[in-house]
Amino acid sequence: MTFRRATPDDLPSLIAMQRSFYSDEGYPFDETTAAEAMRALISDASLGRVMIAEDAAYLVVTFGYSLEFGGRDAFVDELYVLPAARGRGLGTAALALAEELCREAGVRALHLEVEFENREAKRLYARSGYYEHTRHLMTKRFSPVPSPRARGEG
Repeated sequence: MTFRRATPDDLPSLIAMQRSFYSDEGYPFDETTAAEAMRALISDASLGRVMIAEDAAYLVVTFGYSLEFGGRDAFVDELYVLPAARGRGLGTAALALAEELCREAGVRALHLEVEFENREAKRLYARSGYYEHTRHLMTKRFSPVPSPRARGEG
């Protein structure tokens, strides 16, 4: 089974797998928000890539920029393999694909996050060359507020 670039026609499968992933991890899931975000990422290659291995797995890589790393960086935003498809090398293949996509895009560093207690995923990532460091990922959520210019006021 191989990965291919996702298209808008893949949205139902992607959202179904994402729902399973979020349920497995106990993350809140809003299908409307998820579909809008996935659709935007699929349609704008400057944001990143969404890859799918039929109805078995998906990989999302998003692009950013880092002064520390000297240019473009990326994040494995989501990597999920359905339980029935695990143990077939899809996770390893997805990480290798993420690196290939990043090299093609001129990315200098690829990051990912993993739950502290997810030992299986941590082993997979370590085998692929990822390492833990002493920094903590911190997050602040907010809703974008349109600027006066975007609202037609400026």
